[in-house]
Amino acid sequence: MKVSYNWLREYADFDMDPVELGRILTNTGLEVEGIEEVETVKGGLEGVVIGKVLTCTGHPNADKLSVTTVDIGEDEPVQIVCGAPNVAEGQIVPVATVGATLYPHGSEEGFTIKKAKIRGEASFGMICAEDELGLGSSHDGIMVLDEHAQVGSRAADYFKIEKDVVFEIGLTPNRIDGASHIGVARDIVAWMLHQGQPAQLKKPSVAAFQQDNHALPIEVSVENPEACPRYSGVTLTGLHVKESPAWLQNKLRSIGQEPINNVVDITNFVLHELGQPLHAFDAAKISGNQVVVKTMPEGTPFITLDEKERKLTAGDLMICDARDGMCIGGVFGGAGSGVTEDTTSIFLESACFDPVFIRKTAKHHQLNTDASFRFERGTDPNMTVYALKRAALLMKELAGGKISSEITDIYPEPVEDFTVEVTFRNIARLIGKTIDPDVIARILASLDIRTEKRDEKGMTLRVPPYRVDVKREADIVEEILRIYGYNNIPFDEHVNSTLAYVEKPDKEKLVNTISDLLSANGFLEIKSNSLTSESYFDQEDLGVVKIQNALSQDLSRMRKSLLPGGLEAVIYNINRKRPDLKLYEFGNCYFVDPAKNDQRSQQGYAHPLKKYSEEHHMGIFLTGHYTTENWTTTGEQVSFYHLKSVVMQVLGKLGIDSSKMKMEEISNDQYAQAMEYSIEKGSVARFGKVNSTLLKQFDIKQDVYAAEFNWDLVMRMHKKATTVFQPLPRFPEVKRDLSLMLDKNVKFGQLEALAYQTERRILKAVDLFDVYEGDKIEKGKKSYALSFILLDEEKTLTDKQIDKVMRRIAAACEKELGAVVRGS
Repeated sequence: MKVSYNWLREYADFDMDPVELGRILTNTGLEVEGIEEVETVKGGLEGVVIGKVLTCTGHPNADKLSVTTVDIGEDEPVQIVCGAPNVAEGQIVPVATVGATLYPHGSEEGFTIKKAKIRGEASFGMICAEDELGLGSSHDGIMVLDEHAQVGSRAADYFKIEKDVVFEIGLTPNRIDGASHIGVARDIVAWMLHQGQPAQLKKPSVAAFQQDNHALPIEVSVENPEACPRYSGVTLTGLHVKESPAWLQNKLRSIGQEPINNVVDITNFVLHELGQPLHAFDAAKISGNQVVVKTMPEGTPFITLDEKERKLTAGDLMICDARDGMCIGGVFGGAGSGVTEDTTSIFLESACFDPVFIRKTAKHHQLNTDASFRFERGTDPNMTVYALKRAALLMKELAGGKISSEITDIYPEPVEDFTVEVTFRNIARLIGKTIDPDVIARILASLDIRTEKRDEKGMTLRVPPYRVDVKREADIVEEILRIYGYNNIPFDEHVNSTLAYVEKPDKEKLVNTISDLLSANGFLEIKSNSLTSESYFDQEDLGVVKIQNALSQDLSRMRKSLLPGGLEAVIYNINRKRPDLKLYEFGNCYFVDPAKNDQRSQQGYAHPLKKYSEEHHMGIFLTGHYTTENWTTTGEQVSFYHLKSVVMQVLGKLGIDSSKMKMEEISNDQYAQAMEYSIEKGSVARFGKVNSTLLKQFDIKQDVYAAEFNWDLVMRMHKKATTVFQPLPRFPEVKRDLSLMLDKNVKFGQLEALAYQTERRILKAVDLFDVYEGDKIEKGKKSYALSFILLDEEKTLTDKQIDKVMRRIAAACEKELGAVVRGS
């Protein structure tokens, strides 16, 4: 949010320089993220002066150019070649002298005026059009100024160009009370009063407001008071829509707003002055002289100010006339009811809308406006009429209008001040320092928080509704502390510590251990949102946790897996030319079991949360090249075996023996080909190639390999794992190879399990070191080359013993798996 230094000084008298004021605002809870010097016109029109055209003749070598002599207040007039069709002798014009830098309208890049020869004629400057000076968008011809303007004077003085300092404030959601110049000034005044300096908040007076006639009554009705607790409006007639005066344009430009016309500019001015959004409707376009606040049927088309047709939802609050919608309430205006140069009468709206309704609508339509920003966080319901009067008086002054109706104010259930009780003991406990109760009362009074009752123990306070986040004792303490000063709270020099028992294994320590392992191997950690899109789930999946009052369809479900978030990170990086990725993530996944919905305790009480559960998961994601190509190696594409090696590294680091888990192949809507390690309590890890259909949903055009661990089960297994140290064997181990012809559907895991089942005592390891499938062997077959490590802990193995074991293993493979031994 941008706040103007000059503008603030209209509401509070202070002499702090901008840097000091920025420090004060940050200390009072309005964090200043940047301070910038600005000019209402970029460059400040330095080098531009007021000139008078003394002579104007046609250019001898160009029909569309003129050669002029211009008095710019110096000893001699200057010659300027001008291409504008409206240049004429005797005109008072803005002249950019040699060396001046101009910033045309809508351009960040400036250009410098130089001496030039144009078609053979010397030119020492430029007579300027409106857009060339950055004062507007018109390029119809040069600007012709008032004949009484002083020749030779600075154009910056003539156009009232101002210099200002603008604060960029990072407004937190709980400080919507500071979303205006009055709101910021209120905090400045409170701080000054606490420092013992005289200060008073100067709010503009609206005492002059009065109805001029009854020429334009508009009937207003609110059909959805829940979405619109208060709706105020008034009509004005006899308006002259035109360009705003310089002071108003300068104020809006200083905070990054582009002036439009006097009526619209006034609504924007009041928004940034008071924090109350307003909207002006062309009264001639209001059918039936009726304004109706209501929702419309799902799918109703509506064209907004940006000329886009949007399909309304049944929850979108609309401002309608007798026939159609005119505006998406609190969010965006309609194309057919806005103020134009032909407008002569308006209906001016000032309302308080429910934040939830506005937030849903803004998110659904992806519209983020200054109005929706404030309504989403909560506006002051008691500000609507005051803001309406302020805007109406400005319109009478600047647009020549008449107030042509009484103020319509529909406010069926007035919002009362919040009542909060605080104790001095708790204030001291939370702050860490005892503050004089009189000081506390003065601070709160400066923040418009009234003391209803006070005794030696505490206070009963009345908090105005515009402080939407101040409803608890802790909130009051925060308000006191930010004015009192966080830096005024002393810090004790000694440190207290407590002895804590940490349950073993330490979950956080193990997460960090595995994170270090993966990061050391080139992986990057990601964090994705627990809220995810409903499009990632089958509509019939009853195990998905749904969000009530979701902000959007993209954030309407709780994730059941880390895979969608990982794939979002993958495509995000791929789209930014980062196709080679090694990522990992730790996070919770959420589940619901509808079957537990009706379970009750022995006392007959229902358990509404019993059906919900969550698990801690770890995800790994690989895609692109596993190794980077360089002068010694070629880039190696990620494969299933790269992923498996990482999975085995993780399990091995935690001391978990994969051979003690059930292993099986799986394929589903997430994985095309994958392996799963499981125990009796459930799946421990799944890893494999991500299904191409799922990749297509994310627009990923390269293979992705992913693994997901149930970290809760991993922790259980780690807790039971034991590390046993053994001496090196006294007797040598023996390695033997075996080549087998097998059906294609036989897996290595079956061979491995069968080998261990056949020889339990001296067989120590089985490995697959070669696979062949091709035209040199029978169709539907494949060749596996296996190695076997044999070791007897008590003696040296003989060839006879070794051959006997190998024959038994080969025979078992032939019998159980239909293998054909090709050699040994």
